[in-house]
Amino acid sequence: MKRELKIFAAFVGIFLAAYFLPLNSPKINDAILEAFKLLQWYARNHTLACVVPALFIAGGIITFLSQESVLRHLGPRSNKLVAYSVASVSGAVLAVCSCSVLPMFAGIYKLGAGLGPASSFLYSGPAINILAIFLTARVLGFEIGLGRAVGAVAFAFVIGLLMAFIFRREERARAAATPQLPESSQPRRRLWQNTAFLACMVAFLIFSDWYNPGNAIVHMRDGTALRGVVLRETHDDYVLQVQDDSGSIQSIDSRVLPKDQVSHVEEVRSWVMDVFHARWYLAGLMGLAVILMAWRWYERSEIREWMGNTWSFSKMLVPLLFGGVFVVGFIEKLLPQERIAQLVGDNSLSANLIASVVGALFYFATLTEIPIVQALMKSGMHQGPALALLLAGPALSLPSMIVIYRIMGGAKATVFIGLTVVLSTVVGIFFGWIV
Repeated sequence: MKRELKIFAAFVGIFLAAYFLPLNSPKINDAILEAFKLLQWYARNHTLACVVPALFIAGGIITFLSQESVLRHLGPRSNKLVAYSVASVSGAVLAVCSCSVLPMFAGIYKLGAGLGPASSFLYSGPAINILAIFLTARVLGFEIGLGRAVGAVAFAFVIGLLMAFIFRREERARAAATPQLPESSQPRRRLWQNTAFLACMVAFLIFSDWYNPGNAIVHMRDGTALRGVVLRETHDDYVLQVQDDSGSIQSIDSRVLPKDQVSHVEEVRSWVMDVFHARWYLAGLMGLAVILMAWRWYERSEIREWMGNTWSFSKMLVPLLFGGVFVVGFIEKLLPQERIAQLVGDNSLSANLIASVVGALFYFATLTEIPIVQALMKSGMHQGPALALLLAGPALSLPSMIVIYRIMGGAKATVFIGLTVVLSTVVGIFFGWIV
């Protein structure tokens, strides 16, 4: 019955939007175009390189990972220190965006991982990004970088522990309903074989989705050159956050540069960019290793089951992600950065709450949150709300929220999102007082 009510609510929402949307309004037209541009950018830059590999990993977790091992290390009865440490470290190793961690979260949660460790993994994957933390300290200041590092690690543990405590009765019932696993029979493969197989898939994801910091000099056909951070590239244009020669953001306004007016783009070289340019060679090696291992170690029936589980996750997650990205693009155009900067200029409760909510709703690709926050701070954003946005933003987005509701259910998803927003707000206020 609940599923039918959700479908009915979706029908009503689409109908009301189609009925009342003022299509003659230039703002609405611009927002619709921006929504399609963000969706195109997501399809071109994140779907094949990040979401698709993550779906294959999720299918592999369900198919090849032993339920016994998941319950032993991440289950409701596992050692808490071990479970939360494993979940947090695993998420930190992945260093993916909020959408791409979802298939893997769904995989381990479905396989029996406890709600607490699974929630820690869900937060830590996109939030604890070592390179992003170092860049935050270099670009936004040591204090904010340190605050982000400490806050993100602490959040992974605190959110997981609170989720497990709040839903402890349901977790006990879930643990009791888990069938008693039989004595382990002789496995088809050794542990190191399954570990190597999943590790190579994870390495493929890391290399294929290797982040491009976006620092570049865009040379225009009229002879001018613009230094900045390329926030987004679509089929027809670049979106550039303009910097001066020292690397400081010039304006909160990002510039849309049509490609037919751009002569060439000169990238600022670094070791990160060197790896970025070699990413497909590295990912290809990992992909070849996965194919060879699948051919030598796994039976055809297992491969078919893997593909079936991957397809099941795809049908469940991809439409929700695409729909969420489209809505985010629409909202971002209606809520420009200039307006946000006006609302977060002090360290009040409302300013930190707004920063947390905006961070939770908008979609930030890896590292793009840093130049955006730099631009907001240049326009008057206080350091407290800046940290609040950095703690909530990478971990959540509207697309990820929609999927979390589908996987966890309404109550658990609401609490997880609420904890992330509330803790980010509180830490932002506290940090603002200190600095």
